[in-house]
Amino acid sequence: MSILEIWLGILQGFRVTALVTLYGLVFAIPFGLIFGVAQYMTTGPARFVVTSIIEFWRSSAVIILLFVFYYALPLAGLALSAMTVSAMVLGLNIGGYASQAVRAGLQALDRGQKEAGHALGLSRSTILLRIELPQALVAMSPTFINQLIQLVKATSLVSLVTLTDMTFRAKEISQIEYDPVPIYTSLLLAYFIVCYPVALFGRWVERRINPAREARCAV
Repeated sequence: MSILEIWLGILQGFRVTALVTLYGLVFAIPFGLIFGVAQYMTTGPARFVVTSIIEFWRSSAVIILLFVFYYALPLAGLALSAMTVSAMVLGLNIGGYASQAVRAGLQALDRGQKEAGHALGLSRSTILLRIELPQALVAMSPTFINQLIQLVKATSLVSLVTLTDMTFRAKEISQIEYDPVPIYTSLLLAYFIVCYPVALFGRWVERRINPAREARCAV
């Protein structure tokens, strides 16, 4: 099999890789924002519950989560499709990391802004939505781009639950050709080609939102 045929075979799985990434973002973005803000604003038992949920998804092995949700849940009468399980597990895992970026971004803001908002008679939710969160999201955008890249790379695991992504296609070709070196080298380059433009986009976003920092780095 020629290199071109190997590439065409691997790229047959690109659609699945892209769909898992997009659906994963549907889980990751709300989870990261909601639980990051919740961890920032809560105290006592409520904060413990929020932190426990975050750490469950952030600290658990993704492979084990995929197996449990795909193979074990049907035994309890709840069967989810491989696409749903993959998007949910990968998305919530990445969302757990993103929530910590949200929390840290909010905590890094000058407390004087919050105090000024209180002095103006603004409610806590108004201060969060109008003052704190917009600034924090700007500062966190490079981290979010990094998490997106991590999500794309993590899709290489979904072949374990029968999804025919790029990694699954590479395995199929390898089992036929018995020549794994060019096949998995091509797969490596395929993921690089997918992820590198995302990294460049992240740098562009960082320059747009923080031109002063870019100018300092240039000096």
